Amino acid sequence: MIVVFIRIVLIALFFFLIYSLFKYLFNPKRKLELAHEQKEFYLLDDKENVRKNFTLTYRGVLFEGEKYLGTTSQSFEVVSIFIWPKTENKLNGFSIFDFNYIQDRLKLEYPYAKIEWKSPVKEFLLKKQEQEQKNKS
Repeated sequence: MIVVFIRIVLIALFFFLIYSLFKYLFNPKRKLELAHEQKEFYLLDDKENVRKNFTLTYRGVLFEGEKYLGTTSQSFEVVSIFIWPKTENKLNGFSIFDFNYIQDRLKLEYPYAKIEWKSPVKEFLLKKQEQEQKNKS
């Protein structure tokens, strides 16, 4: 009787370990951390829940963003996104092309959204736009 009980416990433990392994391997937060360490782009977002903020990583910098729902001519969509870096001191070496890349990737997910950056990225982009306008003149 005890041998049967031990076997059942061992089988249950085996299935629990397999379940835990799969849960760990397919965890989106783990994928975000891995992409952050490897300095790749990764977007962690719950598209079904507009109220929930998203997190993305690019070139080793974590960004957070807020989504706002609004109306388009066809339906209700995310129409506004605000993004800011979680750690501003890691922005060293970023250029306007990097911020444009992030915006382009977000536009693929939210085509109707107007993307706005919060400080200090906002000031950087405005400064670059002013320099480009002066160069064109």
